[in-house]
Amino acid sequence: MALETVSLVLILLFAVVVSSAITRALPIAIPAPIAQIATGVIIGLFGAIRVTLDPELLFYLLLPPLLFLDGWRLPKDSLFRDSKLVLELALALVIFTVFGIGYLIHWMIPVMPLPVAFALGAVLSPTDPIAVSSITARSPIPPRMMRILERESLLNDASGLVCLRFAVATAMTGAFVLHEAALQFVWMGGAGLAIGILMTLITMRAKEWFTDQFGEESGPQIVVSLLIPFGAYILAEKVEASGIIAAVAAGLTMTFSQASRQSLPATRMRQNSVWDALQFVGHGIIFVLLGEQLPNIVANAERTVASAGHPGLWWLAIYVFAVTGALMILRFAWVWTSLKLTPLRGGIDDGVRSADLKLVAAFAVAGVRGAITLAGILTLPILLGDGTSFPARDLAIFIAAGVILLSLCIASVALPMLLRGLEIPGKPAEIIAEDRARIALATVALATINEIRDRYSMEERDHGERDRATGRIADIYREIIAARSHSGAAASEERSLEQVGREVRLAAVKAQRTELTRLMKSREISSDLMSKLLRELDLLELHYRA
Repeated sequence: MALETVSLVLILLFAVVVSSAITRALPIAIPAPIAQIATGVIIGLFGAIRVTLDPELLFYLLLPPLLFLDGWRLPKDSLFRDSKLVLELALALVIFTVFGIGYLIHWMIPVMPLPVAFALGAVLSPTDPIAVSSITARSPIPPRMMRILERESLLNDASGLVCLRFAVATAMTGAFVLHEAALQFVWMGGAGLAIGILMTLITMRAKEWFTDQFGEESGPQIVVSLLIPFGAYILAEKVEASGIIAAVAAGLTMTFSQASRQSLPATRMRQNSVWDALQFVGHGIIFVLLGEQLPNIVANAERTVASAGHPGLWWLAIYVFAVTGALMILRFAWVWTSLKLTPLRGGIDDGVRSADLKLVAAFAVAGVRGAITLAGILTLPILLGDGTSFPARDLAIFIAAGVILLSLCIASVALPMLLRGLEIPGKPAEIIAEDRARIALATVALATINEIRDRYSMEERDHGERDRATGRIADIYREIIAARSHSGAAASEERSLEQVGREVRLAAVKAQRTELTRLMKSREISSDLMSKLLRELDLLELHYRA
């Protein structure tokens, strides 16, 4: 049995890699989740493996690290920018979606109980910026819009999944008392938030003390970061708080905690690589698993619909199109209203009409559903407390999967067209703050270089060589100060020159990497030297792309 489990994991990992390679090789842009689901369907139809999902195990293994990573990587300095708009989208829109979509689904499909319909509405409320970024890889999305979508996603992941838990609990027990639910919500949110924050702070302080005493080693540091979200989630669930909020809070606290102490560069780079791989694998496995389960889900969903007097696959398609259309209409109306109330202004006189229909449509279409929605719906219980089957479970999973696929397809076609020529005003204060910070850093570096040069000038040996070396480095920082000290058109021109310089440096690094490969293949250098030089080029590329 253990060997079968290992084989299954390896097959799933291989499927994730293959589907990713397919999306990159195709001449047209296809979102990775679509290819991953298709790969899973092929495995389910023609493969010899069958996966039996344990909803609770899936919840424990996949959601805590993904939610933790969302909180960790969200830029904290921009967490509260556009906060009113983000809260309107992430909290109010979630509640609006839960009730609006829930009642619509129950009206269309009476065989699906209202609590299950609310659960489906709750799990359809979170959006997925990672899916959006895969769609817009060849048609870049405006940075400010992407930041708003990221912050919205972080908060509506938590709020949507908490609503899912309440809806599932109601479906399991058949009872819902408003004031008790409100008190429980306050406890779950407050205690989950506190546990997540304390878990990260205590763990990081203990790790820092150990590092001070015995030195830093990258491996244990990375493993500790992997354990934090699981610890926060499990501890919160033990005290009947929200493990979801605890995982998000732990991620948000991670950056604040790390800012007080810097790890070794090698540790940071390896840690980022590990978490990138975990994110890639986590999202991929969720969609591959859905594809593998999809044939059985479709069959069971068709039987459920037939029992309601609507036989045939056409009705399933109608439900998916109706729910997807309703979600987009609700989101469009809510975004339009929110942008009217909370304009996206870059400055007082920028003259931008924030409620422009093209901008509203872009925000509405960009609200695609993805991995969190899928992971949430797959965690619906299989049985009720009395041992009977959870009502309309397969139908709910099918509708959620259909909405994910359809929203991705619509966004793949519509979003690049809507983004063409779309500009969202930035905030001048952000640019000014960045310029000041870069000038301050360059000034400190230049002062240090001058001190070194003065010290060298007191030595007779190699005075000329050292003076020229420090002079070249000093010129780099003088250029930075000059480029960031201009204003208006001059600043724009300097930044354009800086961008050109970055592109030239990246092209040079690429050429060096190609030549390095040739030298290795011709055995003109050793593999050790190859690794060392390749590492240096990788660091340079990361620096130029920052």
